[in-house]
Amino acid sequence: MRNASLDAVDHVNRVVLPIGTDYPPGHVLDWHEHRRAQFLYGATGVMVVDTGAGTWTVPPERAVLIPAATQHRVRMLGVSTRSLYIEPDAVPWWPATCTVVDVPPLLRELLVSAVEFEADYSLSGREGCIAALLLHEIAERTPLPFHVAMPPSTDLAELCREYLAAPDLGITNAVWADRTARSERAFTRRFRAETGDSPAAWRARARLLAAVPLLRTASVTEAAGRLGYASPAAFTTAFTRAFGLPPSRFTAGGQGRTAGSQGSCPSRAGRA
Repeated sequence: MRNASLDAVDHVNRVVLPIGTDYPPGHVLDWHEHRRAQFLYGATGVMVVDTGAGTWTVPPERAVLIPAATQHRVRMLGVSTRSLYIEPDAVPWWPATCTVVDVPPLLRELLVSAVEFEADYSLSGREGCIAALLLHEIAERTPLPFHVAMPPSTDLAELCREYLAAPDLGITNAVWADRTARSERAFTRRFRAETGDSPAAWRARARLLAAVPLLRTASVTEAAGRLGYASPAAFTTAFTRAFGLPPSRFTAGGQGRTAGSQGSCPSRAGRA
């Protein structure tokens, strides 16, 4: 199905409902939730998925697993999606929080085929086999670390979302502590308790995540400068250490398709 509304087909008796959707640049799917679990693949562009628990940046040709009944918002940066909406009972191994995963060639081609199905596709032939194989392939996916945790406290979450929208080297622990009317020590202790990271470490990771959409149109050198790194080499080292791939892989000229890891356990993605 192409550009179909999930609400119009959610009642159809199929475990997997594939829908392909094209979005205008900068489109935002505001806060919403689905009864089904969602496998959201960006065939093009970059997606940024927000929930109350964190923010996940989805590079081109990767996907994010979204648990059923999870309130989320998605910002689409030049994105054409291939989504699977899946009955929760069929995927007991599905992760409890959003998880970014790799999408190797086989899974990608299965998704391309599946979004051409009608809602009530045949379960007994080729289409039913593809739907079943999709679930097996998704279960084998390897989680990728393209996310930051979001503090549950409203005031801290507001600081973090502001920073994600516009990373600023001028922001320090002292600045954030002052915003929350706490001492720097008390603020840092509270932030670490809610996120598992120090504020400085959290901001460093958020800056690196901000590089992913930048690299769609900017060179590594340009992205490094805009994010305040001393040199492209320093930026490349930090990015590679955090995400396991150099930033050049995410530029317009360097976006390549990776096969990803294949494992033997059918619940790998669920262990993220």
